[in-house]
Amino acid sequence: MGISEFEALYRKAFGAGVPLPLAFGYSDTPVAELGRVPRCMVGAIRKVCDGGALTLSAENVLCGGGALYTAFAPMPGRVPAFVSGEEHYKQSPELVREYISRLGIKLSEKPYLNFVRIDSLDNLDDMEGILFFATPDMLSGLCSWAFYDNNDDDAVCARFASGCCSMVTLAMNENKAGGRRCFIGMFDPSARLLVPENELTFAVPVCRFREMLGTMEQSALFCKAYSMVRQRMTRVEL
Repeated sequence: MGISEFEALYRKAFGAGVPLPLAFGYSDTPVAELGRVPRCMVGAIRKVCDGGALTLSAENVLCGGGALYTAFAPMPGRVPAFVSGEEHYKQSPELVREYISRLGIKLSEKPYLNFVRIDSLDNLDDMEGILFFATPDMLSGLCSWAFYDNNDDDAVCARFASGCCSMVTLAMNENKAGGRRCFIGMFDPSARLLVPENELTFAVPVCRFREMLGTMEQSALFCKAYSMVRQRMTRVEL
């Protein structure tokens, strides 16, 4: 299935008013000017849904955690104490260090991380993940689609993660491993105000997204139960 065919089915499944998903991947070439990015990159990533593109690099990612989760820099030494002692997201610095170690982040060999809306691509070559911004009703459809051909208990995961980690790192690692898990994210209170109040994220590794394209039309997205959910979504759009 090509990008244009996917876009048509996506609009049919979820309605014309929902944001198109983004694609992201590392490159030797930026797709946008290396402009100033706010301290938290989450808002800048969400704006790509409106069109345009975003390029992140070691030069414009100012947040130490963001630089870690985008694989541009090692973990700053202050992060474990900050996440535990100030944000209270983990009970101790040791738990933070253990968590970061398990992520197994390897620094990128390429200098740029590009985000583009999927309709600007001809193909998914060199992309690591597909990122949806979704309401609960839309998540119902995305999860149903992901569950359709994957019987694993962790076919869809909700893991502890910062906003940027849930958007980028988890799907990127899964893609490099050739895995099939999808990730619901944006539970991070520190970044919640940078996305609409009724949105979470759904991140899919590109290797899994290619599989899911082949099952989209057969999944529950176009059956009776979800059509009723879609009708409610459409009424809200109007």
